[in-house]
Amino acid sequence: MTTIGLCHYKVGGTDGVSLEMDKWKTALQRMGHTVYLCGGDLGTGDGYLIEELYHHREDAERMARNTFYELSDYPNGAALERDILSLARVIEEKLIAFIEEKHIDLLIPNNIWSIGANPAAAIAFANVVRRLRVPAIGHNHDFHWESFRGMHATCPEAQRIIDEYLPPVDPSISHVVINSFAQGELRERRGVSSTIVPNVFDFSGPDWQSDDYNRDFRSEIGVGENDILVLQATRIVSRKGIELAIDLVEKLGQPEFREQIVQKGVYDGRRFGKEDRIILVLAGYSEDPKKEYLKRLQKKATWAGVGLRVISERVKSRREVDDGKKIYSLWDCYVFSDLVTYPSLYEGWGNQFLEALRGRVPIVVFEYPVYRADIKEKGFSVISLGSEAEGKDELGLVRVSDRFIDRAAQESVRALTDKAFREGMVEKNFALGKRFYSLESLERYVQEIIARVP
Repeated sequence: MTTIGLCHYKVGGTDGVSLEMDKWKTALQRMGHTVYLCGGDLGTGDGYLIEELYHHREDAERMARNTFYELSDYPNGAALERDILSLARVIEEKLIAFIEEKHIDLLIPNNIWSIGANPAAAIAFANVVRRLRVPAIGHNHDFHWESFRGMHATCPEAQRIIDEYLPPVDPSISHVVINSFAQGELRERRGVSSTIVPNVFDFSGPDWQSDDYNRDFRSEIGVGENDILVLQATRIVSRKGIELAIDLVEKLGQPEFREQIVQKGVYDGRRFGKEDRIILVLAGYSEDPKKEYLKRLQKKATWAGVGLRVISERVKSRREVDDGKKIYSLWDCYVFSDLVTYPSLYEGWGNQFLEALRGRVPIVVFEYPVYRADIKEKGFSVISLGSEAEGKDELGLVRVSDRFIDRAAQESVRALTDKAFREGMVEKNFALGKRFYSLESLERYVQEIIARVP
């Protein structure tokens, strides 16, 4: 069997790439391979640390900013290139040490050759592949050219790095993408063929349930037992469209919808009274140190009278106790959720979509392009917010038509109050998820890819 190095800027987190790496690790180990994680930050996971890989180091952020946005910290492109190459040499030597220590036969860099968040890392990995002739599979979840990023080469030196390393073209390197749009763009831009491997999830393990550890979850985050908990599990970044979740919760709180819940009661027998609340819980973290998008969301929620809980400090990829305070896993959040919102404007695929299927929670979706192209055809039962944004409000936040919010609110009420309807929805989704996006399907994909590795 093969010894494989799964590498990324960071591992052991709740971001989509870290979670997907964990799934690949599980699938590869089930196939008999030995797998080691390697990253610049290990989060709550175990792995081999190369600190210079981390994309939120001051030097990596500076280089990426000057490569893709504005050449402002260097006198010219040559100085930028020297700095990038200097860091690349450090990463290269440490990566070789990792390969030699762990006897790595196959490298699988995740996003390192596609997103450009640490240009030095892209160079280092390509150099190591060429220097050691170790085969590699570039697992490309996102690309720097995706339009919402606004990234562009700032100088000829930046363009050369992009052309040669993002991604590199080499007989020893195979490429994997996660959707049909990315496959077409990669072929058109770089002349590179790739294999589509969608995001997956483990649908075979035990159900996530209330237990002695998580039973106090609601009270610990300030949500009452009879309150309706609407979960937004994604990171707090603007492309996630979280403002649309606020619009939905605001609508559910209006008398015509709220009274329906009061009169019918909640699907699990809870009584929803006049004093009970509909709370939007944000479980993900904000990557912006200034938290500007989060602040706008909080202002919008205040204006709309929507109860908002930001609990990222209490949620990690797995349970732990930190300084006497209980930290919950991301999966604990789903156990106590009544509805999941997934209003992303853009996704490379959609981890949280699968999580909601696995947790058997109804999901509200803005039909982002990849959902429409690659996922919708499978027949999932979702509550739709439509697929077209209608400009922005005074806070610079995206809006959709009121008719879509109204329709989603009415369908949400039914999912919250009609037990039979809800069970039919979530069981259908679970079965489809297991059929198309399970670890078993991932094993089949990966088996074929590894068989073609030179």
